[in-house]
Amino acid sequence: MNYSPLNPPKTTVKRGRQFLQVPGPTNIPDRVLNAMHRPAMDVYKGFTPAKEEAIHLARQIFQTEQQVAIYASSGHGAWEAALVNVLNPGEKVLIPVAGNFSKNWGVMARAHNIEVEEVEGDWRKPVDPAAVEERLRADTNHEIKAVAMVQVDTATGIWSDVEAVRKAIDAANHPALFLVDVIACLATTDFQVDNWGVDVGVAGSQKGLMGPPGLGLCSVSEKAIDKAMTVDTPRHYFSWKRAFADRSKFRFSGTAPEHAIWGTIEGMRMVLEEGLDQVFARHHRLAEAVRRCVAHWAEGGALEFVGVDPDFRSNAVTSVLVPENFDPDLLLKTADLRYDTVIAQGLGKFEGRTFRIGHMGELNPPMILGALAGIEMAMQTVGLAHKPGGVQAAMDYIAKT
Repeated sequence: MNYSPLNPPKTTVKRGRQFLQVPGPTNIPDRVLNAMHRPAMDVYKGFTPAKEEAIHLARQIFQTEQQVAIYASSGHGAWEAALVNVLNPGEKVLIPVAGNFSKNWGVMARAHNIEVEEVEGDWRKPVDPAAVEERLRADTNHEIKAVAMVQVDTATGIWSDVEAVRKAIDAANHPALFLVDVIACLATTDFQVDNWGVDVGVAGSQKGLMGPPGLGLCSVSEKAIDKAMTVDTPRHYFSWKRAFADRSKFRFSGTAPEHAIWGTIEGMRMVLEEGLDQVFARHHRLAEAVRRCVAHWAEGGALEFVGVDPDFRSNAVTSVLVPENFDPDLLLKTADLRYDTVIAQGLGKFEGRTFRIGHMGELNPPMILGALAGIEMAMQTVGLAHKPGGVQAAMDYIAKT
């Protein structure tokens, strides 16, 4: 029988577990699945302790004493909550662009008639704090009301230095609010809301928190809540004026997403049981194994990292450039259909030019090595030039660390 990677034999039966190596949703642990396997309960009385625990755990992971808002939404809903609560129509947000999702911040802001000014950057490099400082120093009238950045862009696999951007804002002596998207990297990469002076942190449940898709989370400073009490941008479901009317507690708008919260609570418990420092170290080790593997493959001359600076390749996802004459969709389909390994397509300006390997959440060395083996076999099957032995390079690194 002639095999076609895009049309496998009808008799193919898959056994075992699929390697899900996309940058979200990530693998959901059995503990999280079991935590959701329960009946619904009275949302007004019985569910209150769960809501309070979710907020308490989220504060520990955000590393903050600030308020936390939780929504039945994707991370994009948390973005929208951030924008509509701290910016009036016509006010200006400064967005340092370093990838697809910083661009998306601007798209969403413009939809709410918020003025967007972008600090253009290189999608293969992190945000430049010096460029942010320079622009803020020039804003002597303080027309810029907020700075919005992305810590890790899943399209590029690059992390940017949040603490350095905070220092840039302070060096410019600028009062702008500081908004940071950590959807791709919360609980994989250090993020210190209070120590770094972040006014709004934006996250989702389905990546490092190991929960099901469906929750958007925001850490919210008192400064941001103060602004939300005066903003005229139309909002209701996402309104912090309503949600924090009491100032001491968060109030859901409508029925709380009970099962998603139960699941995410269990994921956050698992993160904190492991310990944040240990979680960060585990993600670094597994990410570095992936990077050693990709670097070895790249010695074949056809592949390269999107991120040109090794120090800024993220611990959440690795994005790999393929030759211009190669369709990465062929690799993705072959890895999935023949080797039960699911990796992600490119996004934004890298659509059709990259494939992406997620390495976050419920993950250990044998899992990542199995996924890398599936990818290497798929590259061999489709004839994508690479230097064989990348999986061995990853094994060598893991074995000695």
